[in-house]
Amino acid sequence: MKQSLLILIMAIAAVIIAAAGFFYYKNLRGIWPAVSPPPEDIVKVIGQNPVPFPLKLPEGFSISIFAKDLPGARIMAMDKLGNLWVSQTGEGKIALLEIGEGIVKNKSEIFKNLNNPHGLAFDPQDGFTFYFAEEDKISKILVYSDERPAFAKASAGKPEKIADLPSGGGHFTRTLGFGPDNRLYVSIGSSCNVCYEQDNRRAKIFRMEKDGSDFREYARGLRNAVFFTWSYIDGKMWTTEMGRDMLGDNLPPDEINVIESPSTSSGQNSIPNFGWPICYGKNIHDGNFDKNIYIRDPCTDKISSHIDIPAHSAPLGLAFVPANSDWPKEYWYNLFVAYHGSWNRSEPTGYKIVRIKLDNKGNYLGTEDFITGWLTSNGALGRPVDILVQPGGTIYISDDKAGVIYRVIYKK
Repeated sequence: MKQSLLILIMAIAAVIIAAAGFFYYKNLRGIWPAVSPPPEDIVKVIGQNPVPFPLKLPEGFSISIFAKDLPGARIMAMDKLGNLWVSQTGEGKIALLEIGEGIVKNKSEIFKNLNNPHGLAFDPQDGFTFYFAEEDKISKILVYSDERPAFAKASAGKPEKIADLPSGGGHFTRTLGFGPDNRLYVSIGSSCNVCYEQDNRRAKIFRMEKDGSDFREYARGLRNAVFFTWSYIDGKMWTTEMGRDMLGDNLPPDEINVIESPSTSSGQNSIPNFGWPICYGKNIHDGNFDKNIYIRDPCTDKISSHIDIPAHSAPLGLAFVPANSDWPKEYWYNLFVAYHGSWNRSEPTGYKIVRIKLDNKGNYLGTEDFITGWLTSNGALGRPVDILVQPGGTIYISDDKAGVIYRVIYKK
């Protein structure tokens, strides 16, 4: 009897191990670049100026380390004085990089012990009122006094909470941004891979007044729209969107979506709905999750993705290239997007910056690589996150894996 029971237990264990092995091989064998330490310190690698150089850029562009020792560096925000603020989400910190003569003169950890800080934004009308989003709330504070860091003074005060946000679940980043209407926007990801949300604030973007009042839904059906920006051509919001996991290497696509401002008078039916959790991409029904039977396709009344991105690329920061003489004319109106890199894929993908080619009306013309080389045969040297395009042909890129900020410069 004991021998039979032992054989049964061993058989069950073998089945479980085999199932786990199959699941790992199908879904996770490409995870290691995302979770393992970098095979080399990219600060040292770039500093040695090796031949060949590890990161590949188009002719005319160069890249260097602008700031280091910033583990978990995610969102960057530049204040009125040209200083850079950086959220270190995994560290629970927000750092200030004081910049002078084109270099970092001083680095300070301004806020500590925060709850997954992510989104950062300055009031565009004064440049000194600073907003930051933690997983569960949005706060604001005046960060400068007499054009000096107010935190060096006893009168700095404490941040004022202006809005509560839902917390818990798998997606905890909250991104902030001021729109052309001078209202503050926040994106809130889903609590799961794919599910029907119990909290009506999840998988959406909201907008509000600067004091947190009139907190109003702006778009829905967005599983995890981590980053967003606005086109200077027509003022519409563009957002990157991460598709669900566990449908294989090539499904569903990640997305770039364009959001039209909903009517303020037509009620809930006017709010743009991008279909998650039952639809993805070009209005494709997710029959793997949604087993309901419909008389007509449930995705026909949802908003299609504007641009499909290879599945599991994990698109994050995005920034438009200005149409001015600082940039080559062929880059005008284009969009840079950071592909953070896959984990739910048998072969890794992403780990790069791409150039989304657009015409002067925002029409999609194609995608090409702009910066590659972070992904190597030995692992990932880094994972790009946020992108700031600045006047003078300068780009700043944050990297939460390498803990650095890069500066890319175009030389005419």
